[in-house]
Amino acid sequence: MPEKKLKYSFYLGCVIPNRYPFIEQSVRNVFKELGIGLIDMQGASCCPAPGVFRGFSIPLWLVVGARNISIAEENGADIVLMCNGCYATLLEVNVMLKHDKKKRDMVNEHLAKIGREFKGTIEVKHIIDVLYYDFGLDKLKDYTNIKFPNLRVGVHYGCHILKDSTHRPWHGESEDPRFFEELIEITGAKCIDYKDRLMCCGAGGAVRTASLEVSLDYTREKLENMRNVGVDCCMVCCPFCHLQLDLGQVQVNETFKDIIGEPYKIPIIYYTQLLGLSMGMNPRELGLVATHKLAGVPPFIPIKSFMDKIKEHI
Repeated sequence: MPEKKLKYSFYLGCVIPNRYPFIEQSVRNVFKELGIGLIDMQGASCCPAPGVFRGFSIPLWLVVGARNISIAEENGADIVLMCNGCYATLLEVNVMLKHDKKKRDMVNEHLAKIGREFKGTIEVKHIIDVLYYDFGLDKLKDYTNIKFPNLRVGVHYGCHILKDSTHRPWHGESEDPRFFEELIEITGAKCIDYKDRLMCCGAGGAVRTASLEVSLDYTREKLENMRNVGVDCCMVCCPFCHLQLDLGQVQVNETFKDIIGEPYKIPIIYYTQLLGLSMGMNPRELGLVATHKLAGVPPFIPIKSFMDKIKEHI
């Protein structure tokens, strides 16, 4: 019997289309190369963000999240997404409504006004979940023919992909996880341990909005810890963490210039960009532009040093 093709409803979220479209480009192109089908979710909205909406109205958070899930239910395919915050919201809304009839009835009373219904027929997955479990680490290794043994990577998980651990698929690995490192290391890159590697990037819970300097101080500490062990790049799997470590790095260099010494210049790379390179894909298919002169356009921290490190292998 032929192997069943993997197919998912593709949820974009807010930050990627608005700030980091090259993340979407890299995921679409890598998944196409792997033979994983993606179905666009027409009319999808903000997830809504777990650290903001859930903080002031759980019913609103549930209804908006359930509306998005209902679109994937119409597609007849589980959701796959690229953002830890979107993952937290849609996963937790999905689980909660499947197991709480009172909340499900409340949500469906509101959704009925726009001709929708939450049915509880699909699952919500992060791209890391799909690559690690559904596609499978061993199978993925067969696609990574180009190796980068000289690349030193600082791994940043981000908070919401791990916690709360009750509903995450990582089989007890939320306290000291290694699955992201395993995915990175199939490219030949070396994951370099550093102090407080599971520390928040500083952006979550609306801290970036409410108190920018406090959020940047978290970022400064993470960057300092990575610089101390000599990483060539920071690897992320969340666009909001990407924003905080990329644009935030520029802001840290200005805000804390009197105490950090040399400005930080650690390239921030999304996982599928590295994976695609290891699969032999063209850097431009992965949104890897080494330099540009466009004001206010990411990447804010140049990735030329990262590209120079791997160019001898591609």
